[in-house]
Amino acid sequence: MAPRHHVDLVQHAILAASSHNTQPWKFRLEPGAISILPDRSRRCPAVDPDDHHLYASLGCAAENLLIAARAAGLRGYVSCSAAEAGVRMDFEKMAPSPTDLFKAIPKRQCSRAQYDGSALATEELRLLEEAGQGDGVSVRLLTDRQMIAQVAEFVAAGNSAQFADPAWTEELKAWIRFNAREAARSGDGLYGPVMGSPDVPRWLGALFMRLRFSAERQNRKDVAHIHSSAAVAVVHSESDDIPHWIEAGRCYERLALQATALDLRTAFINQPVEVPDLRAQFAAFLGIGHRRPDFIVRIGRGPEMPRSRRRPVESVLV
Repeated sequence: MAPRHHVDLVQHAILAASSHNTQPWKFRLEPGAISILPDRSRRCPAVDPDDHHLYASLGCAAENLLIAARAAGLRGYVSCSAAEAGVRMDFEKMAPSPTDLFKAIPKRQCSRAQYDGSALATEELRLLEEAGQGDGVSVRLLTDRQMIAQVAEFVAAGNSAQFADPAWTEELKAWIRFNAREAARSGDGLYGPVMGSPDVPRWLGALFMRLRFSAERQNRKDVAHIHSSAAVAVVHSESDDIPHWIEAGRCYERLALQATALDLRTAFINQPVEVPDLRAQFAAFLGIGHRRPDFIVRIGRGPEMPRSRRRPVESVLV
C-alpha cells in the first residue's frame, strides 16, 4: 500500500485523546508502515514534567490507527522505537474487520458534564474491563460509592496543589481557546464550551480566570461530577517507562472507545496522578504497590458536549 493511502488512517488517529488537546504527535508515512513520533514543541512541562501524558497520547493515536487499519483490511504490528521514542506500525493485508470501536472513533469525547448516576450493567463493566487491559497495563473499575468518594477527595487535593502553582495556571490558560474563532484558528487546545464555559472573547475569558478561577470553585464542580458518575476507571502500569506509557495510552483509548460504543460518557480526572506526591498516595490507596497509576477516568450516562477541534492531517505529516 502506497504511503498516500495512509492519510485516511492518520485522519482517524488524530481524533485520539491528548492532554490539553495538544495533539503532540507527528506521523511519518512509509510503504507498508506508519510511525508516530513525539512533537516536543507541544510539551506541557507544568502539568506533565516527565512527558508521561505526551507519550501516552502517542499510544492513544496508535490505537485509533490500528483499529482503523483493521477496518480497512490491514493488520498492524506495533513496535516502540528506542532511537526516536515513538511508535512504529508495520502492516500486512487481512480481511476488512470494522468493529464497534471503529465506529466509535469519531464519536469519542471527554464529556466534562454531570452524569445521571445510574449504575452500569454487569456486561458493560465486563466489556470496559476487558478493553482496558494491555501488555503490562491493567484497569481497575471502582463502583463502590465510598471508594469513589475517596477518589473525589484525591482530585480535590490535586486541584489545590495545581492551582497553587502559577506555572500550571499560565500553561493551562495558554491552551484554552475561549471562543469558536480561536478554536478554529488553532485547531487545538481546550475550547471553552467543551469544559462547560461560555464562548466569550479572550479578554473576557482571561478576566474571568483571574477573578473567579480557583481551586475552591473547581473542587465543587469536580466533586459533584465525580459523585454523579457510575464508575471510576484507573489505568495503571507495571513499569514507569515510555513503552508502558504508550501502552497505557492504547488501553485508555480502547476503554474510552468501548464506553462510547455503549453510549456511555467519559472524562479524565487525572489530578491525583499529575501531582507526584499524590500519585504515590493514590497508588497506596488503590493497593497497587509500585505500579504507576496512569489515568483516572470517570464513566457514566450523560450529555454530549461540544467537541474539541483537530488540526488538519497535512500539518502533522513529516
